[in-house]
Amino acid sequence: MSDHERFPGTGRLVAGVAWTVLLLGLWLWGREVTDVQHGIAAPATGDMAAAGRPPDVALPPAHRPLDDALPRRLDIPGLGVRAPVVPRGLDGRGALDPPPFDQPGAVGWYAAGVKPGAAGTALMVGHADTETRPAVFFRISALKPGEKIRVIRDDAEVAEFTVDKVQVLSRDRFDAHQAYGPRTSGRAELRLITCGGSYDRASRSYTANVVVSAYLTGTGV
Repeated sequence: MSDHERFPGTGRLVAGVAWTVLLLGLWLWGREVTDVQHGIAAPATGDMAAAGRPPDVALPPAHRPLDDALPRRLDIPGLGVRAPVVPRGLDGRGALDPPPFDQPGAVGWYAAGVKPGAAGTALMVGHADTETRPAVFFRISALKPGEKIRVIRDDAEVAEFTVDKVQVLSRDRFDAHQAYGPRTSGRAELRLITCGGSYDRASRSYTANVVVSAYLTGTGV
């Protein structure tokens, strides 16, 4: 008799505990990861995508989730971003480890989590800037609902996502489940995460996080 047969809830319990630990780590990452000295142009908090958009923006239906495949590159056509994706894990504090500062053009994917295009929420992180220049996610707070994000995968299939929400969340009232949890059950979703708000020189950290939510709406080559 297997452990799962003996204790049918064990797998779900372990998965739930792992997700809770990850969310705590992401919250810590959002508060403390950055150590750079330039602010980005996103001082407000709240639903940035809702600000100024017409109320009748029609979003496409969700595409069925894809099979697992590793991400190789992230494209955001509206921002001119074409970035290599590097797998990342958790640091010593249990927080999601972003790409090193000497790779400001790379996007980090949480490799122990969901693969982009598969069912669930895939997490990608990138720096907003460095001490000398903008980095890969410098302008993601400017994205609007309906804009496209493309993930080129190692199975030669391109997962095409549509943005449905952009938030700048204050770290003082940060809700990890709101930021990183699934928005609609059963979909293939994507989160792009970076620092936002203003730079607090006293704490050497930013005051908010930018969280872009998107969901799978098609495929390409």
